[in-house]
Amino acid sequence: MPESSAAKSANNFLPAACAVAATAALLFWGTGLHPLWYLTWFAPLPVLLIAPRLGGWSAFLIAALAWFVGSLNMWYYLLTNFATLPLVLIFSLVPACLFGLSVVLFRMFLRRGDLWTAALFFPAFWVALEYLNNVTSPNGTFPNMGYTQMDCLPVLQLASLTGIWGIGFCLFLLPAAIAVADSGQGRAVERRRLAGAVALMLAAVVGYGYWRLVATPVPESSVKVGLMATGVGTTFPRTDSAALELFRDYADKSATLAAEGAQNIILPEKIAVVSDSAASQVDAIFTAASARTHAAYLVGLDRGTVSKRFNEARLYSSDSVAIYDKHHMVPVLENVDQPGTNIAVIGKTGIEICKDLDFPALSRQYGAKGVGLLLVPAWDFTLDGWLHGRMAIMRGVESGFTIVRAAKQGFLTVSDDRGRILAQREDATVPLASLVATAPVHHDDTLYLLWGDWFAWLDIAGVLALLVAAAGHSLKRDSHQKFRLVLIAA
Repeated sequence: MPESSAAKSANNFLPAACAVAATAALLFWGTGLHPLWYLTWFAPLPVLLIAPRLGGWSAFLIAALAWFVGSLNMWYYLLTNFATLPLVLIFSLVPACLFGLSVVLFRMFLRRGDLWTAALFFPAFWVALEYLNNVTSPNGTFPNMGYTQMDCLPVLQLASLTGIWGIGFCLFLLPAAIAVADSGQGRAVERRRLAGAVALMLAAVVGYGYWRLVATPVPESSVKVGLMATGVGTTFPRTDSAALELFRDYADKSATLAAEGAQNIILPEKIAVVSDSAASQVDAIFTAASARTHAAYLVGLDRGTVSKRFNEARLYSSDSVAIYDKHHMVPVLENVDQPGTNIAVIGKTGIEICKDLDFPALSRQYGAKGVGLLLVPAWDFTLDGWLHGRMAIMRGVESGFTIVRAAKQGFLTVSDDRGRILAQREDATVPLASLVATAPVHHDDTLYLLWGDWFAWLDIAGVLALLVAAAGHSLKRDSHQKFRLVLIAA
């Protein structure tokens, strides 16, 4: 006797609840501010395994619920730094619903017997969503899944070919392929072929990554860099007198870095707010410091009035000042700052500021200029110091350069164009931290630098083609059903 719908629902309730709990747990610890990279690979798998056994709405609900619960790992950080509860709810609910939709579409293709389509559509759909968010959101790539893999250097090398988009694709392809292979849908030989092809592709990704790490070329040159930033007790003076006092203090204390051989000294973003008239006094302080120490100083400041300011990084040598204005502002917190439009390249060295590195396109402009060293003043929020620092490192892998980043309430970091941490020190837990290290000056013309977001556009094209084909299939099926009904009626 066929099993009733009520009986089916009852039989699937416990597996569905377990799937929600498992996916939520894997997302909670596999994403967020300190992700365990190996968990992320399997996070979608539990809900993908159960989805074909459920109705469409049930599959959507369990997937959306699992994502929503997993996203709670970011709530404390968001609520204490950026957003109110209604906004944080939106930040969790929208991706949760999109994840639910992706699982429903995966289920549809799988139950139809389109095994390859199901396995490829699921990761392509997610990458397409991440790319659209990148080009429309003021937060750029901040929520991208690819950043969970920053501690897995072989996988990270894929960014040199595809950008961050290829990493996200692989993260969703593996669980989709496993779910298809386990589904019992279609022919067994087709499921084996799919599993074998995905295994070979992922093996090639890891193999390429290991090869690229071993085949690192000798850098053209190197420079000794000094980094300094505050952590506990960080202040942000808004009067000229207090600001100038803090700048003098930084100049005096950072002289010890020059004494250790630092040729470039990088101080953090937004050390203080200064008026236009006081900015010239800041210039005098660090031009004199550069003349005394024979080192170049990169200094972050906010210049302007209460209603209109410029978030600047100023590079001082003994006889010149180069100025870069930040392009991408933190929403709400930096609404008063005016976005810059130009990049700053001095020889083989470029300058960006903090959130600028959440956007791959800007860093590609520096790569196109042959930059081998990117200097980055930054200001993190203590909790996100690890994550935001690692996001910056991704840009060096994509566009082929070393990154030196000095962040208040975060980390002082030097990383190469393979994403390896060459030197690092946390400053968030101490009043003041400093670091002196040797940074390779090396530029690599990566495929991603040359071709840009080609992989993301390939995903978008693939998703649109598959959705059009699915719509055509449904229309054809409906017309056949209507034709049969007409014949029966006749």
